Amino acid sequence: MARWRPDARERLREAALELFAEQGFAATTVPAITARAGLTTRTFFRHFADKREVLFADEGEIPALAAELMAAAPEGEPLPVIVAGLRLLAERQFEGQKEAIRRRRAIVATDPGLRERDLHKRAAVAAAARDGLIARGLAPLRAGLLAETAVTLMYGSVTEWLDRDDDTRLRDVVDEALATLRADLASPGRDEDSLDEHGDDRAQADQ
Repeated sequence: MARWRPDARERLREAALELFAEQGFAATTVPAITARAGLTTRTFFRHFADKREVLFADEGEIPALAAELMAAAPEGEPLPVIVAGLRLLAERQFEGQKEAIRRRRAIVATDPGLRERDLHKRAAVAAAARDGLIARGLAPLRAGLLAETAVTLMYGSVTEWLDRDDDTRLRDVVDEALATLRADLASPGRDEDSLDEHGDDRAQADQ
């Protein structure tokens, strides 16, 4: 049996994803993955530290890309830089992989440990963006707010994109989400009036 085919990593990854979907992440063992792939456990551990790494092997790529985009962007207002970065991130990391990302999302959702790991990944992206904005001269509070908003915008857009059964590009969903956010932030008075009205109603009910 050939051990060193150039597609060994992808074969192992595909076998693992199939088994995770069929029998659950917790019930799947490394020997079962390697048996499905027709390879050895030794080969598996040359490519992945453990079975979780099949799902998170690329978790350092997005934070690294976020830091790269922040460092390479021209001087100017931070929001256009962030928007351009989100669009580029959508194209480089997500487009063309919708079904694979759906499969991964479904598997992660079944396991508390995987969900926690996914949250750590999200936090790492926000931290990289925040550090990049601070390096550009932004105050820590502003940098943190913008970074967290950008990450929320990205993850919300990805969720919407995965839930759609059409050919809409992720970058277009990002633009839609950004337009929605801008519209809400541009009309705070309306929301404050609404809150005040509800507050008055509650106060009258308590009297």
